[in-house]
Amino acid sequence: MDKHPHHTAVAVEAILDRALSAAVAGPDALRQALDDLPAAVYVTDADGVLTYFNPACVAFAGREPQVGQDRWCVTWKLYTDDGAPLPHDACPMAQAIHLREPIRGLSAVAERPDGTRAPFRPYPTPILAADGTILGAVNILLDTSDELDSDTLHAQARLSRRLAEKVANPLAAEALLRRADDMDARARRHDPPEGSGDSPA
Repeated sequence: MDKHPHHTAVAVEAILDRALSAAVAGPDALRQALDDLPAAVYVTDADGVLTYFNPACVAFAGREPQVGQDRWCVTWKLYTDDGAPLPHDACPMAQAIHLREPIRGLSAVAERPDGTRAPFRPYPTPILAADGTILGAVNILLDTSDELDSDTLHAQARLSRRLAEKVANPLAAEALLRRADDMDARARRHDPPEGSGDSPA
């Protein structure tokens, strides 16, 4: 889990400032400012229609977002933290545009076309003109998978393997096994050293 959440928040807000300035300056400025960032960042117009996404969005979403077609979000499917489907038009980005104010403190789970899922925190922020007119919005999707504790990650890995044994679709089974391996690898990074018992490392 992130031991310095304040540092993360400061870094995200710095990226948002950069993104907001670039969005006002135009497409070339967006590419120069955001294409190399490791975090998934995308921009929409005032109606929530996608106008720009950086390469990190493709890796996060597991798909290539469609400029001019995708609306509100770059992910394939969305869920709440407890697993309930979250319609794109009810997602935090949609809320930010409708309310014309930044949305903070929410989290969600993205599902990729291959069936893998990634928990994340969004930072949707409207782009406003000097007179208050909304021009669009910028969002950062911060993958929080590494913030899960090792027990939760191991449990997710076991669940993925059980599902892989039951599904009839070989591609889905393969995706579930890849996810299980990924969860176990992440869990091992959080496991306490052998012999340490329950005491903090």
